[in-house]
Amino acid sequence: MATPTYDLLDSVTLASSASSVTFSSIDQSYRDLVLVCGNVNASSANQNFVFYLNGDYYPSTAYSAVFMEGNGSVIDSDSETGGYFIRFTTSTNRLQTDSNAILAIQLFDYTQTDRHKTALVNRSDSYATMRLAGRWANTSAITSITVDGNVAAGATYHLYGISA
Repeated sequence: MATPTYDLLDSVTLASSASSVTFSSIDQSYRDLVLVCGNVNASSANQNFVFYLNGDYYPSTAYSAVFMEGNGSVIDSDSETGGYFIRFTTSTNRLQTDSNAILAIQLFDYTQTDRHKTALVNRSDSYATMRLAGRWANTSAITSITVDGNVAAGATYHLYGISA
């Protein structure tokens, strides 16, 4: 079995706040993708950070997710269908994230056209740790990923292709 390698496909560091970040024309020669988001700070309060694929903007009936999170004193879990692929908020409700959050999003078999696309997300910040599984009920190969939400300067995004 070959040793998987992580190849950096694209990297973005925000010099100023932005309403969204898009990775487009994603190289189709890998098996999986990993998007690592660091220092994800909101530029305003009570906003969502939403990830969507190939311009399939939210809310979409093609998206569903299940999550669990905990912070040592509070444990939470839930599911969502027909809305968001991956979503976090800066408000004080479920899927909350705060400054300096680190997210790692694994997208499996992103080029395969015979199956729906799935993702696993790990999030860590000063509020809690969280694990989320997302599904995009679409058989199209993933060619673009958009992070939507007013993100402050200093946020970093690194997109890796994983060969197997």
